[in-house]
Amino acid sequence: MSPTLIITLVLGYILLLFVVSLITGKDSSNEAFFIGKKESPWYVVAFGMIGASLSGVTFISVPGVIGNFDSINGHFSYMQVALGYIVGYFIIATVLMPLYYRLNLTSIYSYLYERFGWWSYKTGAGFFILSRTIGASFRLFLVALVLQEFVFNAWNVPFFINVLFTLALIWVYTLRGGIKTIVWTDTLQTTFMLLAVCAAVYWMASDLGLGIGGLVQTISDSEYSKMFFWTASEDRYFFKQFISGAFIAIAMTGLDQDMMQKNNSCKNISEGQKNMFTFSIVLFFINLLFVSLGALMYIYASSKGIELPTRTDHVFPTLALSHFSPIIGILFLIGLIAAAYSSADSALTALTTSFCVDFLGFEEKTEKGIQTAQQGGLQKTRYIVHIGFTFLVFLVIMIFHYILETDVVTALFKVALYTYGPLLGLYAFGLFIKRDINDGPWVLLIAIGAPLLGYVINYLTNNSLGFLILPINGLLTFIGLMLISKSQK
Repeated sequence: MSPTLIITLVLGYILLLFVVSLITGKDSSNEAFFIGKKESPWYVVAFGMIGASLSGVTFISVPGVIGNFDSINGHFSYMQVALGYIVGYFIIATVLMPLYYRLNLTSIYSYLYERFGWWSYKTGAGFFILSRTIGASFRLFLVALVLQEFVFNAWNVPFFINVLFTLALIWVYTLRGGIKTIVWTDTLQTTFMLLAVCAAVYWMASDLGLGIGGLVQTISDSEYSKMFFWTASEDRYFFKQFISGAFIAIAMTGLDQDMMQKNNSCKNISEGQKNMFTFSIVLFFINLLFVSLGALMYIYASSKGIELPTRTDHVFPTLALSHFSPIIGILFLIGLIAAAYSSADSALTALTTSFCVDFLGFEEKTEKGIQTAQQGGLQKTRYIVHIGFTFLVFLVIMIFHYILETDVVTALFKVALYTYGPLLGLYAFGLFIKRDINDGPWVLLIAIGAPLLGYVINYLTNNSLGFLILPINGLLTFIGLMLISKSQK
């Protein structure tokens, strides 16, 4: 497939997103940007959140890593984590979402201010900004690598130009509409992503002469389909993965402004919960589809004598663009672009929202009834913040480009397990312990110290904790807060 055709597809897809942005972004007010004026249909949010949750990491990295039996996500072991997700999403819907709707929060970290005070509030929001900036950069970095390999290298275009080009396009179409636009573009992006995966599975099955029954049987009989691991000393031990999956869902969705901002744009708590319950069940089967795709890719390559790249993140792109039919290659590219933009655009919107509300006090200024001219000033400030985070993501991606050697899905989880731990501890203490804390610099020190101590514990246990390091970091934060707590007034 020629680089010219590939870049034409990219620009055509972006044009489609611009059209959606123009239709949905007519109201560029801060209220529309932050929470979509609470007019988002729950079923649209639920479907769109699938794409936002999966991103380019699941689209490329999860299927590719299936064949790496040494990885914690090798075989079908990832489905043990996906089972835990269902438990986590249930807790989000029944514990966290009622809280967010009752307090009518724009930023979910405002809860920490009401519960504890200024230091806890800024610490929580700061850790989200750190976590989401790194996470969004990981996701976009993966897609930039593929575009560089198959498009920009042929034109001798440097990697940093590739990244700037992609980020500039995302920045423009999210600038005005915010969450009101994101809810609808996520739906479009989820559709193209799933269409690409289903088309790839259908094409490989047809080429191998497999019907639906034969396809299922072939995958289940393969060496890749082992799903449950019962050896306690393994990183992939079932209960480690299952429990970790529940905490990953709670932390990376329920305590994440990016994901909950979409939920909070629904009309009321009832519709928000419908969204979460529906999303959690559908996502499990979508994850099963992705790991099945991974197994089928390795089976197909083996049967056709295709030599696959050593880097697992390149397995799906190599097959789709070099060995599948041109139509499948085109659908793959559109799905890849959709996966990348689905996570990056919502991340930029959420980061802008959190910084404007949590650090610049936009809600306080609005509640004081400031003049229209000053409202316009806030909107200009929001534009500047949006530009700032776009540039920050660019810098982080460039750092990854020079230092990252492992597959992206493993690297993403490693970082998230440490950065989301303090948020987990803060919210657990606030929700379940009827004590106050001495809010002050100690909160920030505990939030920084807990992941560092967790890293030392993991190192001393020969990195055997796996994904359990997330709840352990949350527990360490929880214990630290207990030490500085006092009787509730």
